Amino acid sequence: MTAHIVAMGGGGFATSPLGSPTNFDRYVVELTGKRSPLVCFVPTASADDPQYINRFLVAYGTLGIRPMVLTLWQDAANAVARIAEADLILVGNGATVNALALWKAHGVGKAIKQRYAQGDVVLAGTAAGANVWFEGCVTDSFGDFRPFRGGLGLVQGSFCSHFDSEDSRVGVFTDAVSAGDLPGGWAADDGAGVHFTDGSYTESVSESAGQRVFGIHPSDLPTSSGVVVEQLPVRVL
Repeated sequence: MTAHIVAMGGGGFATSPLGSPTNFDRYVVELTGKRSPLVCFVPTASADDPQYINRFLVAYGTLGIRPMVLTLWQDAANAVARIAEADLILVGNGATVNALALWKAHGVGKAIKQRYAQGDVVLAGTAAGANVWFEGCVTDSFGDFRPFRGGLGLVQGSFCSHFDSEDSRVGVFTDAVSAGDLPGGWAADDGAGVHFTDGSYTESVSESAGQRVFGIHPSDLPTSSGVVVEQLPVRVL
């Protein structure tokens, strides 16, 4: 059965001025193919921020879903066990490294991988919630921007979020790919992202026109940056 991953550079309900769902949120719900999918929101990267959780409940409450929130500060074991039931696992933004460390301690990564292997599921997220699906990324979890290997590796390659809004992150990402500290991968503007089906790249999507996605890979030929940057076609949702 088909498994989808949608990784966005930023955007989603958290950036909506009125707290309403965006085209990204509608898209990942529709991908489940379910009339009333069970959506598991994972806000670990934000330290289970109650305001963030409430914004999810309000936004996704308009989409005809059954909500579930995975929190690791209370009743963690039962929450992790319910990952097996989820139709959509939506990971929130925040600190990538912190989230992955807590996931490892509580077995969240293992549970997500098992659910992904079963198929008929959508994994999605923005920024840190996108980083986790890849082998590596650029993160500011340590304070400054650094390359980090340690994602779940459900998608081969690396990811760079906020490509249009954080110039320092972009430079660290291209340098890391050039030096071999990160594998080649994808970079996405806020509001844009990449869709994978069963681990393979399907297409790039965006919430509105003008938001971009790039493929960035080490160059076999001499270049000033040491990488090849290819702007990819993007379908507006």
